[in-house]
Amino acid sequence: MPGWRDAGCVARMVRQGTRRGGNRARRLARESAKADFAPLLPRFQPPEGCRVSMRIVAGEWGGRRIQAPPGRGTRPTTDRVREAWMSAVAAELPGARVLDLFAGSGALGLEALSRGASHATFVEHDAKALAALKANVDALGAADRASVFRTDAVRYAAALDSRAFDVAFADPPYGKGFAEAVVRAFAARPFAALLCVEHGRDDALPSVPGARTKRYGDTHLTFIPAPE
Repeated sequence: MPGWRDAGCVARMVRQGTRRGGNRARRLARESAKADFAPLLPRFQPPEGCRVSMRIVAGEWGGRRIQAPPGRGTRPTTDRVREAWMSAVAAELPGARVLDLFAGSGALGLEALSRGASHATFVEHDAKALAALKANVDALGAADRASVFRTDAVRYAAALDSRAFDVAFADPPYGKGFAEAVVRAFAARPFAALLCVEHGRDDALPSVPGARTKRYGDTHLTFIPAPE
């Protein structure tokens, strides 16, 4: 589960929360040691030098820690949602060619590799996220099963051949139209046998045949198969 790497980070965040928001902020800061930081404290920035860590949930690297990019440029998927995501596509993963768009830390693609995917292609544009992603690939010894590209995820997906991948994950920022753009690119030319998109409840996606959505609070996961 995402959490602060050391107690000093939590203590500094608690002090920061006390100064800025009183008892409620202090309580939320303490809770962030046990839960995903971003939804609990959207106005607070992690203290300088603190890093958020996540873990691979299951498979070959189950329990191994990976790092999330620093700052607010990315929104790591929680363990609970990632496990739900992987459970939904479990039958598709062994031997699969996986695409991870808006990859961030690479947690989704790395989780897929841990569960038997043969290769993962990661697409990320943010420099800090890219650094964390490459560090995680190296830490897990996954370099021979991974390709990393720094480019625009929507343009990359739109340029792919039909069914270039078996499974594609897309975890774009909420509320900026990226989820809709990925789905439109997929509808125009299905670049994977199955597209899985994480998006916010207020993100309106185009209507696509066969799409189904699972809801986890404000987080929605939409699964879209390619036409036969």
